[in-house]
Amino acid sequence: MGFTGLVRWTNAPSTGVDLIRHNITVNHQGVLRGRWQVGLSSWRSRFTGESTDMRSLERPLYTVTMNENTFVMLEDPAAPNRGDYLKLKASQEQGQPQQPFVPAPPPHYHYTLVTVSPPGALEQLMSHLGVVGKRWVRTGGEKGQGSGHHLSVDGLIFSIGNDWLVRFGHVMLAGGSIKGMLIEAEYLPLPDLHTEGGEGRSELLSDFLASVIPLLPDSEIWTVAVSDEMWAEVLAGLDEDDAEETESKMDEDEDDVFISPDFLPVARKTDWLGVNRDKRSAYLIQGALKGEALI
Repeated sequence: MGFTGLVRWTNAPSTGVDLIRHNITVNHQGVLRGRWQVGLSSWRSRFTGESTDMRSLERPLYTVTMNENTFVMLEDPAAPNRGDYLKLKASQEQGQPQQPFVPAPPPHYHYTLVTVSPPGALEQLMSHLGVVGKRWVRTGGEKGQGSGHHLSVDGLIFSIGNDWLVRFGHVMLAGGSIKGMLIEAEYLPLPDLHTEGGEGRSELLSDFLASVIPLLPDSEIWTVAVSDEMWAEVLAGLDEDDAEETESKMDEDEDDVFISPDFLPVARKTDWLGVNRDKRSAYLIQGALKGEALI
């Protein structure tokens, strides 16, 4: 698995999947590999406390289910951003005038992104704890939809040559209404790609996606991206974990005359491989649809 790019086609016709499928098959000699199915849900907390600002106590939670995992994104407005906390900590360590309050490392940061498996395990846990309807309520979607996903992506997966995978599908509400499309391209040779300026956009992927999407009058298509800085906020501390794991691994290998850590690539959780690729893809998908108030 490799580096991916995502675009949103907000006014795609109901025949959008067929149009892209035809274009990939005829012009790119693509091969059908399977179905692309993603389910999305959103929740909000009903925490109570002493604060008079109830909005500060609400925590939105979004779930994205794909393949065999559910990715859970929790936002806590009362928790600090990782970047802001590290800046305060650094200024204090450098002997600069102390800020009014530099707290100890928080139990979590503003953003928390975790992986739950198998799909449905989170709702089972919430139901078991008795918090559904009391401390957490489902938001968005349509009335009477039950406990299923209130938004889904349904489409196809194609391979083009040995280097590309393309996933595309309609965004659908629980009642069947179509809300445009999502198209994702994955460049398999690269596990990561640091974009110019750290904006998270790749000209390589943008040009490729432009060749995949058919040209229609008045099409509204835009790129979905996350900056390197924002992604570091979402990962919130994985870099430190990676450093500790790498140091521990090097200590283990010092006595092995057949292994030199200098010649081994360091695996990082930020690489777009396996579940980490799906994690970033899930974050981009929920971010795009959240921005349109669809979840």
